[in-house]
Amino acid sequence: MNLPAGDDAPPGPVESPDDPRWARAIRHPLRARILAILDERTASAVEISRELRAELGVVAYHVRTLHRLELIDLVRETPVRGAVQRHFRARERATPPRPGSAAPAGKQSLVAATLEEIVGQARSSNASGGFDRAEARLSRARLRLDRQGWEQLADVLRRVLREVGEIEGEAAARQSSAPSGELEHGALVLMQFQAAPVEAKPDR
Repeated sequence: MNLPAGDDAPPGPVESPDDPRWARAIRHPLRARILAILDERTASAVEISRELRAELGVVAYHVRTLHRLELIDLVRETPVRGAVQRHFRARERATPPRPGSAAPAGKQSLVAATLEEIVGQARSSNASGGFDRAEARLSRARLRLDRQGWEQLADVLRRVLREVGEIEGEAAARQSSAPSGELEHGALVLMQFQAAPVEAKPDR
């Protein structure tokens, strides 16, 4: 079992992404992928190791580190064949890092891991017909915005996420009161980011 030589994240909670330990905690690519998974859903070290095809002992080590830093919460414990399987979920992250702090490097690692999870999930879903239904959407747009436009767009996306949560809650309520079939798994990805400029190429 190849565990890291030393724990690069000292004990104690990380209260803010401005804490340098936040960047160190997720600088390890496997740890960043674990946090990306737990940001999306509840999972155990066993389930994560199977998904990432990584050694269970290594995954459990990184899960313990994230839990000690209070970046993830223990949601429940499930008895499994004489053992206890612990399920975790990522905490909502604090405010964005201040410019110039140590956190952006760690944030880039986490974004890269999250994008890797999104692409993998989308590819496997596409292969199994996940984009075939009429309601499925795959859209992108290049925009030119000023500062006010960026803020307005961010507000729109936050409002969409709130409404999505309400829709999901209403679906769960309908299912509990009058079941009409199993709830189907769905995925929604929203991204707002500064795009790299498209270089103008001469006509050929």
